[in-house]
Amino acid sequence: MGRADRHKKILSWKIAFLFTIVIYVIGSFAALGLLSYFSKDLPSVEQLQNINPELITRIFSADGKVLQELYTQRRIYITADKIPEAMFDAVIAIEDSRFQKHWGLSLRDFTRAIILDILTLSKKQGASTLTQQLARILYDNIGFEKTISRKIKELLTALQIEKMYSKTEIAEMYINHSWMGNGAYGVQAAAKRYFGKPAEEMTVDECALLAGVIQNAGRYSPIYHPVSAFQRRNLVLYRMMEEGYLSREEYALYRNAPIQVQRPDSPPTVAPYFVEQVRRWLQREDEKLGVDIYRDGLSIYTTLDTKIQAAADSAFQRHLKVQQKILNDRLLANPKAIENIIGNDSTVTVDQVKAMIRGEIPMDPDLRYSLVVQGALIAIDPSSGHILAMIGGRDFEESEFNRATQAKRQPGSVFKPIVYATAIDNGFPVTTQLLNQPIVVYLEDGKVWRPHNFDYSTGGLTTFREGIRRSLNLVTARVLQELISPKSVVETAKRMHLTTHMPAVDALALGTAVVIPEEITSAYCIFANHGIWVEPISVTRIDDRYGNTIASYTPRQEYVFSEGVAYLVTDLLVTNINSGTGQGARWRYGFRLTAGGKTGTTNESTDAWFVGYTPYMCAGVYVGVDNPAVSLGPHETGAKAALPIWARFMRDAHKAKGWKDKPFNRPPEVIDVQICKETKLLPSKYCPLETEKFIKGTEPTEHCKIHTDIDENRDIDRVNF
Repeated sequence: MGRADRHKKILSWKIAFLFTIVIYVIGSFAALGLLSYFSKDLPSVEQLQNINPELITRIFSADGKVLQELYTQRRIYITADKIPEAMFDAVIAIEDSRFQKHWGLSLRDFTRAIILDILTLSKKQGASTLTQQLARILYDNIGFEKTISRKIKELLTALQIEKMYSKTEIAEMYINHSWMGNGAYGVQAAAKRYFGKPAEEMTVDECALLAGVIQNAGRYSPIYHPVSAFQRRNLVLYRMMEEGYLSREEYALYRNAPIQVQRPDSPPTVAPYFVEQVRRWLQREDEKLGVDIYRDGLSIYTTLDTKIQAAADSAFQRHLKVQQKILNDRLLANPKAIENIIGNDSTVTVDQVKAMIRGEIPMDPDLRYSLVVQGALIAIDPSSGHILAMIGGRDFEESEFNRATQAKRQPGSVFKPIVYATAIDNGFPVTTQLLNQPIVVYLEDGKVWRPHNFDYSTGGLTTFREGIRRSLNLVTARVLQELISPKSVVETAKRMHLTTHMPAVDALALGTAVVIPEEITSAYCIFANHGIWVEPISVTRIDDRYGNTIASYTPRQEYVFSEGVAYLVTDLLVTNINSGTGQGARWRYGFRLTAGGKTGTTNESTDAWFVGYTPYMCAGVYVGVDNPAVSLGPHETGAKAALPIWARFMRDAHKAKGWKDKPFNRPPEVIDVQICKETKLLPSKYCPLETEKFIKGTEPTEHCKIHTDIDENRDIDRVNF
């Protein structure tokens, strides 16, 4: 070889070398460019280090029952030690048998898939490792479309995941994040949905079934496609045998096992009105806390007691059927009443309405407002403010309007204890006597109203106790007119946290201003709680997904009355239940525990109430048609329409909780004084006697001047005559 040839050869090598360098540099820059291009949409290192799956938020009752789950993805995350080994084996066998050997990419399968895509001009090849699938599940920006760019993004993310997490952690995340059909994300939710048990109790064949579902939860649904699910499960079992996870004998055993899954029922929600109130409250609260109630796997601990709620549901639904029949019978017998409801311009005829009432045709949704008896019940712990039970209507599916917290209705005589409390708080003893005679009162519009007692009775001087016991309108109106004032009662109502409009007029004494059931019940709690108002609450605390408490809630408290005032009002209300308008709770419904309460009925019996309490619990019941122009019936008083619900509920709830009879705590400032039964003054030796309770300093100081020895002689003379 000559010098010229050698020179040419060296030159050729130099050119080739330089060309290689140039190509390498260009290729490197191109690779860096491509890497930069594909990396711009990939998750950050921080996102990879802090993988927070969407989890179910659970709302719990006070006794630990799940009331509702809030989620966009129904997932219950569990750690690897709670996942059966067979579940890991099944998933790896069917999805990625080389999982333990690769570093996020199966180079052989990936190359094969790319080549086949190019050769066939298609995008159908899979070949994603389990880690790549996890990357796709975790990060939406990777996407699910079958493109080469998606596979590259998936691969790059998978490599980062493999670098940051162990194989066990990767498999744990995959099994917890995978969609397994029928509303279940992850193995724990799927185990409970399909088998009714936690994942750690699953058998090998059940693990194989769920592992098989992951590829296509719709096609392999064991509920809707049991044959396909059976075949897919057995394929998983076969792959487990091939990979050495099962022996041939085990495979033969499990492959013949029948698939046994439970159909996904929708169990009735406990306390739907309460749960919905909590959910709406959480939506307002989550912004303050910086959480998402549908994604963050929170635990919401509420005040509701499921035993008490069950007693409420039973009593409420049982008696509302009775009230509905009474209304139905009255309307069917009175076409004119139906005409008044539907009006002159209605396209619905009286006969059609009758057919609706009889259940022969569906009820017109617009007419439910006037034809359906509704109601509310709320129970509150007086000392803690915890809402123990809540019913906002007869059927949540038909009407989500929560009458316990949203309805504004006239309370009738349920308001009277607030009038008497105002008088007692102003120093008047319960022995104060007023005439039970006709009276004129003024309404908000200035019109005159001449009320009467429910039984149209009149009488002489009458005490507070008798006025409450018999629910005498004339006496209560005189308390407001002659002893205190409308303005003072309005001020008391505000102190008791009644937020509705209270016109300062005489008629207020008889419950003409509207109230909300929750608020009037909470007001009665003040009497039971020694004069202290405690704000009603539904939630006590919120925990994050790790069990850390992120918020705790304690109710506000305010002093309203002295213990003595609260106790005396309670004592008056005990008299009402024992021998007054509320006595049906005793002899008809068998509720024997110490309790105080009051009936309420509005004009034309459009609203019926009973609110009462024991030392353990205060409950308010309201019954009425949503249309306030429709009467429950001419004789449907609070004692007849609302008391039965209250009495049965209190009886059954106290029994369910094991609460025994307990007297109301009597404060030292309340004393017993023996007085003349007629004059209510200190007695002479000739007076008929009774014992009455007084706040110290309000007891009588004068002696009776009516019953003397002269009167006794006169009585004897009259008898002898």
